[in-house]
Amino acid sequence: MGARAGERRKGPKCIAIVGPFASGKTTLFDAILARTGAIPRQNAVSSGNTVGDHTPEARAHQMSVEATFATTEFLGESITFVDCPGSVEFAFEAQPVLAACDLAVVVAEPDEKKFPALQLIMRQLDAMGVPRMLFLNKIDKATVGVRDTLKLLQPASSIPLLLRQIPLRKNGIVIGSIDLALERAYIYREYAESSIADIPDDDKAREIEARFSMLETLADHDDLLMEQLLEEIEPPRDSIFDDLAADLREGVVTPVLIGAAEKGNGVLRLLKAIRHDSPDSEATRARLGVPSGQSALQIMKTIHTPHGGKLSLARVLSGTISDATEVFSSSGTTGKVSGIYRMLGKDQSKIPAAEEGETVALGKLDDFATGDTISTSKGVAALVELDVPSPVFTTALRPKERKDDVKLSTGLQKLLQEDPSLSMEQNQDTGETIISGHGEMHLRVTVERLEGKYQIPVESHTPQVPYRETIRKSVTQRGRHKKQSGGHGQFGDVVLDIKPLPRGAGFEFTDTITGGVVPKQYIPSVEHGIRDYLKTGPLGFPVVDVAVNLADGSYHSVDSSDMAFQQAARLGMKDGMAACSPVLLEPVLKVEIYTPSEATAKVTAIVPQRRGQILGFDGRPGWPGWDVVEAMMPQAEIGNLIVELRSATAGVATYVATFDHMAELTGRLADEVMNANGKAA
Repeated sequence: MGARAGERRKGPKCIAIVGPFASGKTTLFDAILARTGAIPRQNAVSSGNTVGDHTPEARAHQMSVEATFATTEFLGESITFVDCPGSVEFAFEAQPVLAACDLAVVVAEPDEKKFPALQLIMRQLDAMGVPRMLFLNKIDKATVGVRDTLKLLQPASSIPLLLRQIPLRKNGIVIGSIDLALERAYIYREYAESSIADIPDDDKAREIEARFSMLETLADHDDLLMEQLLEEIEPPRDSIFDDLAADLREGVVTPVLIGAAEKGNGVLRLLKAIRHDSPDSEATRARLGVPSGQSALQIMKTIHTPHGGKLSLARVLSGTISDATEVFSSSGTTGKVSGIYRMLGKDQSKIPAAEEGETVALGKLDDFATGDTISTSKGVAALVELDVPSPVFTTALRPKERKDDVKLSTGLQKLLQEDPSLSMEQNQDTGETIISGHGEMHLRVTVERLEGKYQIPVESHTPQVPYRETIRKSVTQRGRHKKQSGGHGQFGDVVLDIKPLPRGAGFEFTDTITGGVVPKQYIPSVEHGIRDYLKTGPLGFPVVDVAVNLADGSYHSVDSSDMAFQQAARLGMKDGMAACSPVLLEPVLKVEIYTPSEATAKVTAIVPQRRGQILGFDGRPGWPGWDVVEAMMPQAEIGNLIVELRSATAGVATYVATFDHMAELTGRLADEVMNANGKAA
């Protein structure tokens, strides 16, 4: 090894496998485990028996829905691979994993439709400063040349893509690869190690050209290599490998290897490149800023097992951790480790301690959360701040049986711990339990977990829209409550001035009582009665933007009471509001839609179909080839907006919506809302 990269990093490593949906990540994950002997054979995703898709939900939908960890050994070195979901709906799973891993293997395929999704992944790696390799999968099915494919892929990556291998073809069929660094050909064999061969004479010119292109890119960061190329001196092979490792670790190139994971092709060369070139926990500590001398672990994932309780999957960045050790978190919690495990999908093997660089599951840290930094010393600072994206899809849940109310709450709390991108709220107005996430499938899987894992049958429905009502006219109305039924009676009499307020002003109560016609002790009761009525106005919804003044009234020295004046106020509001031209209000949200520029026209056509108003669109800052479309849209139209947007954008569009104002809703739509609420128009 040369001077730039230094000695090969030998410590336990953690490698994330990421890539667009259906690019073959889980297939590669299983192929790696089979090639390293961690599992007896490679399984097809369609079989439902892969290590990566081991949950019932993953098998049912034939897609990864959570990060899966597996520790294996390759040539005597421990490596933990983490298979991260490719769907944008489960993309957050990768964030805490990438924060603490040493390297990301980006699985891509020669499919132009998936380039926007690839760009999202590459941008995340850029933002987090994670070194990466790219594994160009399904090379046996490629219809475009590998270098042409890289030209199409390059705009998705801010870092130069460096081709390390080219395909070897016979009669138009890919039968192997040529390693440009080793200048050696490999003939693929299904589910077995490739055989070494000489480079065919017909491919030597192509290999020389591709190798020179690789060396030119490496020479951008090595002056000596540049001089050797200019003087047509063949550089030593060791120095080429040194540059490949150094440039990868410094994050200035993305080496590209090729293969077909479904047949186990190219997997061994990928493993050797990872073993030789990947950085280790020392580089990851430097990237995260771990203080010198401090033990530090980073929690990458939380899972609740049926019998073992809560497991916190964590990377040991520095120091060691032993069973029964007391630990402290960056969020201020304290706990004691109860069991340390190596993971192989859903299977666990207990170990007494974990060394620096290892990725393990820690048992029973009940108050610790995904993203926490933990240490054996107090006062540990957080190394990672998770950036949870805004939710884009919501659903309301209720248990099918009332007796399961508490079970539902407990189950949801566990799911929130396992998936921090999921959120929950109890809507005080409607009494609904609402969960929010990143797409229809995301919430469908959540419901399936509640019913399957926690045995809680639930019903889901679209959450109610928080409609309001207000008034257009002012009136003065008397409210009189008089009742006599033996003994003390009930008497309250008020005169109310009711008038509209500007939108967003809320509710105002005043009084202009003179002469004590309504005693001071009863004035708060009048306000209480008014506020109570405003919870449900004449149209059946809470009333906003109304001012009420208590102008006059009368009382009885014996029969008046707080309750009597509350009732008088309610009667006055009931009669008065009906005469104030009540009108329905609906919430309108400001929406920022992020879309690839090529799909902007489709997006701007969707918005008006949902009663939205386009405010404008522009290039997304710092995102070449992307736009942001700004619009106003009624909340009632937002429901499944993300489904339509992603259908129009190859699955990558997203949006952020924030409440902007309440707007009047009249006509047929208002009638439908009121009828659905049990009120006639």
